[in-house]
Amino acid sequence: MPTLFTRILTGELPARFVWRDDTCAAFLTINPLAPGHVLVVPIVEIDHWIDLPPDVAAHLWRVSQSIGQAQQQAFSPVKVAVLVVGEEVPHCHIHLVPYHELSQIDFANADRAPSSDSLDEAADTLRVSLRSAGHAEVTD
Repeated sequence: MPTLFTRILTGELPARFVWRDDTCAAFLTINPLAPGHVLVVPIVEIDHWIDLPPDVAAHLWRVSQSIGQAQQQAFSPVKVAVLVVGEEVPHCHIHLVPYHELSQIDFANADRAPSSDSLDEAADTLRVSLRSAGHAEVTD
């Protein structure tokens, strides 16, 4: 049975994508810890990050770094946090969270009902930043 993320990647479920290439995709989470909270997900359905093929893992980190740089420019956070937890969906994913206060890096504080407008605005802001950095992989 495909994971929730595979269903998003295949278009069965909607998402606010900001990046897509042959190896991975990145989209906003529906339960953000902060505006602009993105998940970077490999196309290949692998549960644990330690089981990723080395080339896929390296690619995910390169994409995460590019997106993190765009988040830094777009949202002016203190830093962009990187979290790899994986309990909620059995499909490897990297959380990139542009935070202003360390308390934002706590899943207990996730916004369980963000407005569509706030998610759309965060996705648009991040896409602009990624495009201005020259990334052709940006999606709408």
